[in-house]
Amino acid sequence: MFRIFLTHTPDSLPLLFPPRARAELEKHCTLVINPTGKVLKGAALAQAAAGCDLVIADRQTAVDQSFFSAATDVLAVMRCAVDISTIDVDAATANGVLVTRSIPTFATSVSELALGFMIDGARGISRSVAAYRNGEVPDPGMGQQLSGKTLGICGFGVIGRQLAILGRALGMNVIVTDPAPHPMAENIKNVPFDTLVGSADFIVCLAPSTPQTFGMFGARAFSLMKPDAMFVNLARGELVDEVALEQALDAGQIACAAMDVGSAHDQRPATRLAGRSDVIATPHIGGQTPQASEGQAMHVVSQVLQILNREIPDEAVNRAAATKLQARFMTFDTPSDRSTT
Repeated sequence: MFRIFLTHTPDSLPLLFPPRARAELEKHCTLVINPTGKVLKGAALAQAAAGCDLVIADRQTAVDQSFFSAATDVLAVMRCAVDISTIDVDAATANGVLVTRSIPTFATSVSELALGFMIDGARGISRSVAAYRNGEVPDPGMGQQLSGKTLGICGFGVIGRQLAILGRALGMNVIVTDPAPHPMAENIKNVPFDTLVGSADFIVCLAPSTPQTFGMFGARAFSLMKPDAMFVNLARGELVDEVALEQALDAGQIACAAMDVGSAHDQRPATRLAGRSDVIATPHIGGQTPQASEGQAMHVVSQVLQILNREIPDEAVNRAAATKLQARFMTFDTPSDRSTT
């Protein structure tokens, strides 16, 4: 029977690895929950996980080279998310440890948050609420309706496709920019980046974080946007030059911004930007709905069951490096083996 270490703190555990997923794991494995109440890393994480075969890592836990050097018992590290930037995959590979990721069960959750941001920015809901709570009477002003406006989606993965459906349902024109070939609906166009930022009324960043996308929304991109455009970041903070964004807001190059991510702790928006009256910010809650959270956790459970069944999960990122699992079980099924049985 496997021993599995959950890195989650007491605050994050019920949100990111709900009771149903834990109960399912306990049917098949011995579950060890982080006893320190703290975010662990390195040698401290290895010490807490001593004697465990698998580690399920939350988004705050950095699983680095010092961990892999010290955690000689660990066979696999499993991220309960799509993002694996917190895991040193090269160090895992060098130590024969498998790394897996989850699937994006949060597409609906994040796309709905994007829609909420756009409606808020178009109608000034947050500004009015804040004014009333401060004992002020807000200026009613003139809002915008989303119908007939152009929604520009940068990054056309599962979230982008879901957001496109919502945008079209509201009567928006939808354009996307993505270097990868995707099947497009008849009424959605894949356009160059400059065309998207220059013509969209709402620009939503959903691109993956890669060396190529680092700082892609900087001074030049903001200078191309319409002065009444809204910029929304639901991807990663490092895709945006925050100084350039602040300067664009100060200069009136864009009307407002919204963000669920940024350069602060735990990938949250920076306080300086989040406190502005022309910014709508939330503390990295895009995937925090019961459906999204439980979906990812249950997918990790299914991966554990695959490993118990001597199968490498499809979402493994260094399949060939699983030498410790190979030694433990001697043989493993491959995807081709499974397809013929």
